Amino acid sequence: MTNNKDKAIPHDHTIEGGIGLLSEGYEFAMHRRQEFKSNIFQTRMLGQKAICIGGKEGAELFYNEELLQRGGAIPKRIQKSLFGEKGVQTLDGQAHMHRKKLFMSLMSPERLSEIQELVRQQWEAAALKWQSTDQLVLFDEAQQVLCRAACQWAGVPLQESDVKQVADDLGDMVESFGAVGMRHRRGRQARRRTEQWIGNLIQQIREGKLEAPEQTAAHAMSWHRDLEGNLLDLKVAAVELINIIRPIVAIGRYVVFSAVALHHYPEAREKLVQSLQSGDHTYSQWFVQEVRRFYPFTPILGAQVRKDFTWKDHPFEEGTMVILDVYGTTHDEQLWQQPDAFRPERFEHWGGSPFDLIPQGGGDHYRNHRCAGEWLTIDVMRVSLEFLTTHIRYDVPEQDLTIDLSRMPAIPESRFIMSHVQMQN
Repeated sequence: MTNNKDKAIPHDHTIEGGIGLLSEGYEFAMHRRQEFKSNIFQTRMLGQKAICIGGKEGAELFYNEELLQRGGAIPKRIQKSLFGEKGVQTLDGQAHMHRKKLFMSLMSPERLSEIQELVRQQWEAAALKWQSTDQLVLFDEAQQVLCRAACQWAGVPLQESDVKQVADDLGDMVESFGAVGMRHRRGRQARRRTEQWIGNLIQQIREGKLEAPEQTAAHAMSWHRDLEGNLLDLKVAAVELINIIRPIVAIGRYVVFSAVALHHYPEAREKLVQSLQSGDHTYSQWFVQEVRRFYPFTPILGAQVRKDFTWKDHPFEEGTMVILDVYGTTHDEQLWQQPDAFRPERFEHWGGSPFDLIPQGGGDHYRNHRCAGEWLTIDVMRVSLEFLTTHIRYDVPEQDLTIDLSRMPAIPESRFIMSHVQMQN
């Protein structure tokens, strides 16, 4: 209920903010926050009122589960292409915490060490083949490298003859986000194929026809029981297993952004190489975090108001859509000095706040909707970055490395072409 003390929220007067989002992409919310000089403004999304928030305090509010919920906030078109229906991203409360615990159980130090080693092995195997190739596209190769590693780590059998199709399907699901037309249709078709494949796999595990090692995601998703003690519905179990392997394949985008950064910022590359040659991985960690902060990955996230409340004298009514400006928060000059500069050194004294570096969501990994695989992402990125700098030499031919921020998800136009790849001694 509003009152005389409530402040007016700045309004975006475009008829439908969703059109602005599709045309401006990652900068849609950030531009308006800058225009209004406010970390909150009102717009319309999908034909309904929406309040957009950003900055550290905005992120803290977004992950306050007493006030906001994620259930009902993810459009069906995104569930049917990117996330899958009834997956962990759509849950709230105890149901969400119970399902999230399942995902976090897979992120033990031992399992994270295993995925690092698998990724290392797959990069080495790929590089041996690259030496006989004049030119390659890193994005395509990264998706296949990470697909092999992800499936092996997750306990999902994958024939080499199927790697490209599976990697393309998982990539097409990611491509469908923020897309209309053919890209969205490809994502939905890819999800149907993949859910059928993974669903059959889980059915075989449950029937004892296929063995999945106990520590793997395939075993965990096949035998997980909900709060009522029931096995997950077969389709939901398939959705959740895909929610393990698909995000690992999506790290290929960060690998490409890492390669772009190495190419565009030679001083940072030199510091990285010197650090690694001395056996110190600290700068490597800073470099990875700066790639995650600097380059576009997640543009926005959505939630719904759980109950009426007031924040900073602004009213939030039950059922209202709330949008978190993720990209704008990682480029907020109030949080990051010179946010448009690529500076890994900024993380030397970073405090590790859960509400400023939020490219994969914010808050607590166990309680909130922050990506369960964030630690895995950082580890895989670091292994891949060090492979690119210390294990191979390559040329970067002339190409278009433009990153169009109106395209969601973003990727360099050329997908990063490499030539004359050679293993280093």
